[in-house]
Amino acid sequence: MSLVVSDPHVLWGTPVFQGTRVPAETLFLYLEEGESIDTFLHDFPNVSRELALRSLRSAGGALIDAELHADR
Repeated sequence: MSLVVSDPHVLWGTPVFQGTRVPAETLFLYLEEGESIDTFLHDFPNVSRELALRSLRSAGGALIDAELHADR
């Protein structure tokens, strides 16, 4: 299952959490502003905790992989 999808018919192709119209970037903006994941989930109840956490883990893994490959 995809965590984040992009469809030109949903928010002009903005990457959103699967099954929602919530931009994935919104979670990162909340965290950047010092908000908790609980606040994000309260404000966007159609994003499950599991989906948000899996997305964070995936992004973290991608960042680590990118850093590892950049050193080669």
